[in-house]
This record gives sequence, C-alpha cells and structure tokens, in this order.
Amino acid sequence: MSTKLIGRIKEQDVLQKALRSDESEMIAVIGRRRVGKTFLIRTAYNSKIDLEVTGVQNASYRAQLENFAFLAQQISKSKTDLPAPKSWLEAFRQLITILEDLKKVKRKRILFFDELPWLATPRSGFLAALGFFWNNWASKNNIVIVICGSAASWMIQKVVQHKGGLHNRITKRIFLKPFSLLETEQFFKHKAIKLNRYQITQIYMIMGGIPHYLKEIESGKSAAQNIDDICFSESGLLHNEFTRLYPALFENSEKHIAIIRALAKKWKGLTRKEIVQYTKLSEGGAISKMIQELIHSGFVSAYYPFGKKKKDMLYRLTDEYSLFYLHFIENKRLPEKDMWKQLSQIPVYKSWSGYAFESLCLKHIERIKKALEIAGIYTETSSFIYQGDAENSGIQIDILIDRNDQTINICEVKFHHDEFSINKAYAEKLRKKMGVFTNVTKTRKQVFLCFITSFGLKPNKHSIGLVDSDFSMDVLFA
Repeated sequence: MSTKLIGRIKEQDVLQKALRSDESEMIAVIGRRRVGKTFLIRTAYNSKIDLEVTGVQNASYRAQLENFAFLAQQISKSKTDLPAPKSWLEAFRQLITILEDLKKVKRKRILFFDELPWLATPRSGFLAALGFFWNNWASKNNIVIVICGSAASWMIQKVVQHKGGLHNRITKRIFLKPFSLLETEQFFKHKAIKLNRYQITQIYMIMGGIPHYLKEIESGKSAAQNIDDICFSESGLLHNEFTRLYPALFENSEKHIAIIRALAKKWKGLTRKEIVQYTKLSEGGAISKMIQELIHSGFVSAYYPFGKKKKDMLYRLTDEYSLFYLHFIENKRLPEKDMWKQLSQIPVYKSWSGYAFESLCLKHIERIKKALEIAGIYTETSSFIYQGDAENSGIQIDILIDRNDQTINICEVKFHHDEFSINKAYAEKLRKKMGVFTNVTKTRKQVFLCFITSFGLKPNKHSIGLVDSDFSMDVLFA
C-alpha cells in the first residue's frame, strides 16, 4: 500500500520514456521540500536504480566523498576495496571503471543523485566532475542520470542554467508540484481515511498538497482533531517545521524568513518596494534574488493586479503552512487540547480562512475555468483593488478572469460552513462593486459575476438576476 504513487501521471511517463529511449538521459527533478521527489523516483524506477547517492546536509567534503565511494563499491563486482578518492573527479573516474565492468548486463543503468545542493557545495568541484562524467562517458553509454534537490532555485540556477560542463546537458525536466485537491482526496482514499470534501479542504488550507505533511493525517479523526495533533501538539510534525524549513533550503535564511513574515501580514501581497520597507532589508539585486528563490521554491507567487504595469507586480505568500504557522502556531500559549476549536472562534480566523480559500481557488483556477466552460479561451487571472476617490468608493475583487472573448468574470470567493446566502445589503454592495469596476477601468467588456463557495449559493430574490454562475468546492476537485 505504501509504495503506490498517487497522481504524478505525466512525471511517471517522463521517467519511463527516458528508460525506454535509445540515448543517454539526464533528468532534473525540481520541486519544493517535502513534495515527494525522492519517493517519485524510487517508486517509478523501483529496484532498477543501480547507484543512489544522497548528499548529507552540513557534511564535510571528505565525508561526502567517503559516502560516495562506499556506495559505489556496493555495485562493484570487484572484491578489492577501491582507494578513497581525493576529489570528485577521481570519484567519477572510479565510477566509470566500475560501470565498464558491468557492461555485459544489457539493461539501461540508472544513477540517482539526491539532495544535489548538499553534494555540490561551493569549491567542491562536484558539478564540474559530473559534467566530465557525462560528457566523456555517460552520454555515450546509454545511461539514465537523475538529479534532484529541495533547493529548487539552486537547481535551476546551478544545474538547468549551468554555464560549465553541464550546459544544455539536461535532456528532461520534471517540475514536481504539490498534490491538487483531487490528488489529496485520492491519497486519503488510498490510506483508507474517510473525510468529506469540506474536511479535506480545511486540511489543504493549512498543509497544502505536501505529501509529507498529509501522511500525518490519521483515520477516524476529524480535520480539527488532526490539526490539533499535527500542528499544536509539541510532538506534532508541523509544530516547529517552520524553524527547520527555510534554513534547510537557503543560506542566510533569516532574510528569506523576513520576507515571508512581511508577506504574511498583507493578504493581498506586497510590491518589491513595500517588501523592502517592511523588512528593512537593503535595496538592490540581492532582495530580488531572494524573492525569486522563494518563488522557485513554491512559497511565494507573483502576479499583476488588473490593469497594472510591471513595477506594480505583487508578491503573495502562497505557502499554506507558513501562513498558518505565523498566524496561529507561533507564540501561542493556549492549552493543547481543542486548540484549533478555540482559535477558530477568534476574529483573525475569518480573514485567514477567506484568504486561504481564495489562494486555494487560484491554485485550481484551471478547474474553475473548466466549470465556466472557458478552458479553451485565452485568459489572464488577477485581482483588483481600488482605493476610492471623491466619485467612487473603494472596492476589492478576489479573483478576476479577463477573457479574450470580450468578457470578464468577477469571482467572489467565500469559505462558509453551509450554503452561502446573499442578503439585501450584500447584494447592493456587489452591484456597487461591479459598477465601480466598470467606471474606473472604462472596460467595454461584458462583466459576469461568479460565486465560488464551500457548499454553493442558496438561491433567493437577492441572488437571482445578480449572480451569473456559482460553484461549490466540488469544482475544485474535478
């Protein structure tokens, strides 16, 4: 049961095609920490991996070489121990000798280098040696090399965009994303965990689609009980995960954390200029690099507000766990028992749940477009914030889908424990919002109002003629 792969259909196909091809392949698997990269590779290739070398965090250069030599010796047919290599170049030369002795076996050899950033430390010479190995031997001998690491930004900069011996040598790339809601549901079914979609959505809003976190969910417990155990118990996996998460990925991680903390305070995001103001970090290229590293690693998303230019780009914290940790776990001193039940009664819960559900919808925007029957139409998704002036009041639109068929969908997103009902006051507010949007933007496009709620919209005299389409959370699982 534990070895079954949930989803990952395209990724498995890439790995299997590489195994069947007539040429050597070097596959880079990129994805954030805990997303299941190693599990994907081990499960897809099963017992076919000949050599698996995993970098050890903070280990010395000598220790990494000794570990490599020990593992290489395991696949050697020679009973004579190889001398400990003094450099990575020597280590890969020894590996060539070992693999030459195994050439009689006709199947394709698979070499897997995991946590590459911990192997290829500065001045170690690992990437140059790997380039030598690929260019002078592996590329000519029908072999598969898989490389991956949790520091996604490092993988892109140092491997995919490498300017040395690995330049343009990556033949296939896999960008492994967290589970979707549907895959999360399938994951729980596979583990015989019975939770309805409302419960699954609550868990996803806190843990995202990170398999390593989701496997902590226990059968027979509600979402609230599991959240208490995993997030608020001192022995829970996510009680202090935040303190380990960023240092494992970034050097000078305190600066990355400062950016995360700043973004956590503003639901709608911050511009680069505002990030500098909030964090007190130095203006310059370094902060842009750190923001990009957080984007590549899956913690932050960038988008243009409707009608804005590049300098107005907003950055949002879209890592569910980090947002939840900073608002509910950190510095909380309430009793552990029924912690989440207590916290869900405080005012910040409502604003957090609204934002978390909105982010969840944005991550599943293709499902929403399919439900709107516009999947084949070019669209741009954004939000819209207007501060107001003497003529128009300020408005905020959660999700706006600007379509190429002269149409705009304004989406209202509501996380609610039951069917959502529009009253007279809210209906007036919605009409005013749509009127202000049309006046301020001067758009000539048709504007439709769409609702996305947990259990759908309850039709009444205020919604009829106002709301053009409404969907429950079920469309996000499609």
